[in-house]
Amino acid sequence: MSERSALERRIRAWLALFLVCLVLSGVTAFPLVTELRWANALVSNEWLQRVGDGLIRADAEYPFLLYGTDWLAFAHLVIAVFFYGVHRDPVRNIWIVEAGMVACAGIIPLALISAPVRGIPFWWSVIDMSFGVFGVIPLLILRRMIKRLEALPAGVPPTATPRTAPPSTGRRATDTPSATVQASTPRAQPQP
Repeated sequence: MSERSALERRIRAWLALFLVCLVLSGVTAFPLVTELRWANALVSNEWLQRVGDGLIRADAEYPFLLYGTDWLAFAHLVIAVFFYGVHRDPVRNIWIVEAGMVACAGIIPLALISAPVRGIPFWWSVIDMSFGVFGVIPLLILRRMIKRLEALPAGVPPTATPRTAPPSTGRRATDTPSATVQASTPRAQPQP
């Protein structure tokens, strides 16, 4: 296996890991009420109990509020679709990885600014910020590998075959049929 194909294989593996995590974090935003019921059954935590009670009440009395988390889940899935471009052509679409890195960095100020405004405990903000920290790790690795791939000399594609020259006809490549005909026709000699 060539260095290029080994590197492409590793890029796809890291990309798959990132996409699985991205999709899971999105899909889990759909059944929040059920998830909080499970969490509260497993763990006794005052904050989780408060969040669970709030979600159950919102779901019963104001279900349209949960529509916002449906859009959050959908946004994760849409972002995952863009990463297909990295799968198709990592070097050309490295900008998608870099945009993902910017998004991961943006999680930290969002959590630090919005959480206190919404009454979220700081330790929960730290959990939210960890998504950005842990999310950027595979993206940094991906970017580094894509840069290495870009630096490799371009190889001959496996389906390409070297072109061979056509069999020689005895003519030069610049000869045209009309030039050949003219050359074989005797010219009239000027009369003295």
